[in-house]
Amino acid sequence: MFDTLQDRLADVFKGLRSKGRLTAADIDATMREIRIALLEADVNLGVVKEFIAAVKERSLGIELSKALNPSQQIIKIVNEELVTILGGEARTIRFAKRPPTVIMLAGLQGAGKTTLAGKLAKWLRGEKHAPLLVAADLQRPNAVNQLQIVGERAGVHVFAPEPGNGVGDPVKVARDAIEHAQRRLYDVVIVDTAGRLGIDETLMQQAADIKAAVNPDEVLFVVDAMIGQDAVNTAKAFEDGIGFDGVVLTKLDGDARGGAALSIAKVVGKPIMFASNGEGLGDFDVFHPDRMASRILGMGDVLTLIEQAEKTFDAEQSRAAAEKLMGGRAKFSLQDFLGQMQQLRKMGPLSKIFGMLPGAGQFKDAINEIDEKEVDRIEAIIHSMTPAERDDVAILNGSRRARIAKGSGTQVSDVNQLVNRFVEARKMMERMAGGGGMPGMPGMPPGMPGASGGGGRAAKRQNKKTGKKRGHKVSGNPARRRQQELGLDKPTPQEAPQSMDDFELPPELQKMFDQNK
Repeated sequence: MFDTLQDRLADVFKGLRSKGRLTAADIDATMREIRIALLEADVNLGVVKEFIAAVKERSLGIELSKALNPSQQIIKIVNEELVTILGGEARTIRFAKRPPTVIMLAGLQGAGKTTLAGKLAKWLRGEKHAPLLVAADLQRPNAVNQLQIVGERAGVHVFAPEPGNGVGDPVKVARDAIEHAQRRLYDVVIVDTAGRLGIDETLMQQAADIKAAVNPDEVLFVVDAMIGQDAVNTAKAFEDGIGFDGVVLTKLDGDARGGAALSIAKVVGKPIMFASNGEGLGDFDVFHPDRMASRILGMGDVLTLIEQAEKTFDAEQSRAAAEKLMGGRAKFSLQDFLGQMQQLRKMGPLSKIFGMLPGAGQFKDAINEIDEKEVDRIEAIIHSMTPAERDDVAILNGSRRARIAKGSGTQVSDVNQLVNRFVEARKMMERMAGGGGMPGMPGMPPGMPGASGGGGRAAKRQNKKTGKKRGHKVSGNPARRRQQELGLDKPTPQEAPQSMDDFELPPELQKMFDQNK
């Protein structure tokens, strides 16, 4: 959603990096570009003016004049002001002291309230609550049936005493649902109310009546983030008509310009509490203004990525795989690789995961071109192997590879490519896990291929030519050479230096020590 704005701001900041110090004219030009970028993203005009004024005032102050890197300081100021207009701090549900906590969903038809109700219920289940969905939208055709299907997918119960489709009293349904929740010990009640295509008196009156009947602890206004400035106008109308406590943004994965997300919290004065960014019931989370600002500025969202990984990855399985890479008895196998890849895919599409990494905006085109079918193909190849073949790829001869290719519907070249890449990747991970760093990097043990100061193919060729072992001089005396081969030339523990005085230092260093004594 924020791709266009992210690209425009990246271009603005790129022009600042070459400047050692910013003048007032530079700041004015930068503010003008940022203003245009925000207006093109459909951000509310009043919000843009306030934002630009705040950034400009701070940029011209003493805070910037002391900065060693003005461009980084501008980015820091823009980031902080973005966090401010997005609401400042994250806020979640305020639970009632005496259950059940009642949450009422309000909004226009088509905003995604019914699906959002299921997502919220599933999220609450993950937080160890027992939610109950209430079908109080009795106007829209099949709304009750849709909520029942969503509730079944989310694994939560649905209170639906009326068939809907214009039949039943939504106020009575909502009131009866509270009594039902108290009897059955549900600690959260989520009331899905009816919407309209536009604001009208009937809609507002029904919502006000339901609110008066159930006295909700939280009224959440559900808004489609793709409708632009209309989202702000609708939010104002609902706030004036019935009032609400927080905003839930849906369809954040859309291709709209995203101005609603940057405007609504500041204009209405209510926090954005949750965001829905996909079609799956798990594509829902608490809205963090600081993380959203970081994503808009192309700095990624590592914290959300870590939280999703903690929820998805099996800790024991990951620990076992890590131990194998650290040099355990068993080697990291294709079965381990398959398990880690399957857990990674549970977090969502790979393009979405990589998009949360810092600097991902520079590789946006490559990330968007990630083919999930290629991952399916890899899984098919591994599933076509026997357990023994997954544990030890060294046994994969020509006939085995041909069988695997036939079983997975791929070519032998695909199998070869997967095996070769896996072996090379495993070698690299084992080096890194052993503390050696990347091949060819300083600090690696001399014995490592490609390490600086003793490894690599060139060093091997040189050692072969000179007849030297790596790091040792080969003696010309046959008896001495035999001792070297048997390792008898190494000092015994008694012969090893016992103190600093036993070390032979270079003359220059020895002279320094003698002078300091």
